[in-house]
Amino acid sequence: MKLATRINSFLPKFNNDVEKVLQEFNRLGLSHVDFNYPEHVEGVPAEKMKECLEKNNLLANGVALRFRSEFINGELGNADQRVSSKAVQLCKEACDYCREVGGEVVTIWLGFDGFDYSFQIDYEKVWNQIKQCMIEIADYAPDLKISIEYKPFQPRAYAFLDSFGVALSMIHEVGRDNLGITLDYCHMLMKHENPAYGASILGSRKKLFGVHLNDGYGLNDDGLMIGTSTLIKTIEFIYYTKLHNYAHAVYFDTFPIIEDPVEECERNIKMIKKIDSIIERLGMDYIADVIKQNSAVKVSDLVLEILA
Repeated sequence: MKLATRINSFLPKFNNDVEKVLQEFNRLGLSHVDFNYPEHVEGVPAEKMKECLEKNNLLANGVALRFRSEFINGELGNADQRVSSKAVQLCKEACDYCREVGGEVVTIWLGFDGFDYSFQIDYEKVWNQIKQCMIEIADYAPDLKISIEYKPFQPRAYAFLDSFGVALSMIHEVGRDNLGITLDYCHMLMKHENPAYGASILGSRKKLFGVHLNDGYGLNDDGLMIGTSTLIKTIEFIYYTKLHNYAHAVYFDTFPIIEDPVEECERNIKMIKKIDSIIERLGMDYIADVIKQNSAVKVSDLVLEILA
């Protein structure tokens, strides 16, 4: 299993030094790294970053776009075409860096593309504008996987690409083989989606390009340690990633505030390995048989087996 975790959780403990963080990732036994672009790599050529990864027995999973202050009124869908074009250019630069550092996936979270008031945006115009931008980005880097990470709200009251269904509609209209979706477990809980549902549909269509694993209570992006709030849902989610042979890194998108980030990450690693061992103990065929029976009673039996 390929495992990565959130660099920003570690930076305060390691003097905001990315290289020291990568050394700690190696010690923890992680295999892959996702860089925020451009914040984690500014001033560091891809060749040098790749050497740093190799020195620490790590591989790049990819890069994730981070749009800052000038994009506060929207990124790809910004009403100012000049700002939208800058956002597209930043995505292209991220693609170049991802390729050069040896990564496979460029994750695009449009945190500012959305609205806070009724009558604030032209929905159809913004939809078509984002679609054309996605086409341009996907066509620019056909050798990479471009992945939409959706979120229902925060920082905007309403995100434009806010759900599994809306994101799936967007990639269907864009119509590019290299455009898919990253499922963030907490974001799905915020939208009152069942994470396993998304993993099943996307996995079966080979459109699951990223997994951000965490936990929460559904009201906010809590970023809790995995399996600590919705354990059974987490196990079901992992079952479907295994069923459909998800091949990219599982990224721990957790936010330790009081907790030590190293200790927190260690627990995430232990938890995902424990969940994987539970699924292996029960067997994929056994779980599939329970699902086929469409019985809540049999599900209860399964939960008892999990707890055994």
